[in-house]
Amino acid sequence: MAPPVLPVAGPALRERALAVLLGRTLEPIVDLVAWSPAPGMYEVASAEGHLRFRRSAEQTTGRGARTWAFETELISGRSPLARQDPTHFACLEDERALPHPPRHLNSYPHALDHLAQLFDHRSAPDLVVLHSAAHYWGDQGGHLGEHGSLGIVQARAPFIAAGAGIEAGGLVDDSCRLVDVAPTILELLGCPEPPGAAPGARLVHQDGTVLDRVVADPGRARHVVAMLLDGTNPNVLYDLAARGKAPNIARLMDLGSTYRYGAMASLPTVTLANHTAILTGSHPGHHGILHNAWVDRDSGAQVVTNSPSTWPTAMKWLSPSVETVHDALHRARPGALSISINEPCDSGADYSIFELMRTGEPIDRPPRAEELPDATARFVRPSKDYRWSSLIDHTAVDQFCGIWSGEYRGRSWPLPTFTWVNFTLTDAAFHEGGPYSEIAAASVHDTDARIGHLFDAVGRSGAWDDTAFVLVADHGMELADPEVTGDWDVALGDEGVSVRDEGYGFLYLTGS
Repeated sequence: MAPPVLPVAGPALRERALAVLLGRTLEPIVDLVAWSPAPGMYEVASAEGHLRFRRSAEQTTGRGARTWAFETELISGRSPLARQDPTHFACLEDERALPHPPRHLNSYPHALDHLAQLFDHRSAPDLVVLHSAAHYWGDQGGHLGEHGSLGIVQARAPFIAAGAGIEAGGLVDDSCRLVDVAPTILELLGCPEPPGAAPGARLVHQDGTVLDRVVADPGRARHVVAMLLDGTNPNVLYDLAARGKAPNIARLMDLGSTYRYGAMASLPTVTLANHTAILTGSHPGHHGILHNAWVDRDSGAQVVTNSPSTWPTAMKWLSPSVETVHDALHRARPGALSISINEPCDSGADYSIFELMRTGEPIDRPPRAEELPDATARFVRPSKDYRWSSLIDHTAVDQFCGIWSGEYRGRSWPLPTFTWVNFTLTDAAFHEGGPYSEIAAASVHDTDARIGHLFDAVGRSGAWDDTAFVLVADHGMELADPEVTGDWDVALGDEGVSVRDEGYGFLYLTGS
């Protein structure tokens, strides 16, 4: 293989950048900085301490998941990852009592694994900078509601499962990871392990594991409907459901199992990296969709995946060594119908809006925003940017109900074995107002109403008793502090450190 156009920075340049990033001036906005000085070796530091850890040889569990052992060495000060407890901030009251936790009061579940996987990618950055929980970076494109870092509120997504083959466990005192979702879906559908894979695996490559606590009857489900509520804080969602503000989601919670402590996103805790993690059971450093934006070291070119202009082609960066749920289902059950609705990670799906765009097929235009059903008035005002999310989510309902009715776009459809639906309004609203805002609650209200139409369509099909439902998000959402602002690019530039900052946190050091 030819040497990369943009090689990994040397230690001297890295140390110069670290001296700036870990200085007290930037401490209010910089939580952690991580890097990999050598294969299998990783370091993470803050203004308060420095930790080194090593990853051992790969192992597999009885469920096919890749697991690793880690050895840690505290180099100085207080460990930046002292708490990795997934039960931290376990309810909305606890979370709201400390909306901008400092690192010594924060938690970083699965931190060693989630940091290490990132540097398995050939184009991993020289330094990964994680924003503090308080950092408001509106001048660089940030919002009042934020995610992207390892801290638990930004990483924790909801996880609800109910229906055919699923344990009716209620609110379960447990957590999982988003990479566990794909193998669990395939277990519900009774798909066997791939030829030559580790015992218990459900995908050719997987970092996740089947959630045995959820799956009461493997293979019982003839259909799985999975719904992603982008950017939804689980404590907020569970609270709204409990207070009758999201009755359809509450119905799922009553029927099945809800993980109280949620499902942890992989690093970076951003959109398409974790949509893909959910659908492949693999971390971003392994499935190839590394971030919203990064630098391809082989060519030196910028890669942008999380953009309306690049969503239709984003999966060209998907690693050939992984498969999606769609791929795995077709391998296990040739002829099974697999549907992807409003989802850029659509590799292997039999139907996808993005595939229609790629082939140039005309797409039905939705009604005007002010004519939409299930749309809170604030989301359709001409001055708002959220009309588009409401329109996209309305088309998701139309696609789902059409396909599940058996007649859509001029053709007949059998009932899908797997249907994936991506809802976007929650992410837009939780970003705009923060997770505890009225606009965030309104987005859950509208999305819940749209989910009700999906339930009605499954009921009309006669397949309700044979269908399993899974509801997740791609990451959490945390409230930023508008008083805590700043930009490390400026500080690095002032010290003569030349850098490409992709996704506002992936630093590629290009010289000084």
